[in-house]
Amino acid sequence: MTTDRIVRIVAGFFIMATLVLAHVFNEQVDLTRFGWLWFTFFVGLNLFQSGFTRFCPLDSILEKMGVRRAQ
Repeated sequence: MTTDRIVRIVAGFFIMATLVLAHVFNEQVDLTRFGWLWFTFFVGLNLFQSGFTRFCPLDSILEKMGVRRAQ
């Protein structure tokens, strides 16, 4: 598995997890209460900026751990 695939999997997991946590603690996904959704915003912002800059902190960490990069 490459760093690109792992980054996408982790980002998708975090987005789904924060939506589930928002639902569990608020009994519904209420977009007027941003408690758990700030983390979702952070993940989305990181994905957005990495699309332009090609810098992703998780990608750098995985590379240092020895995970191979996509060709």
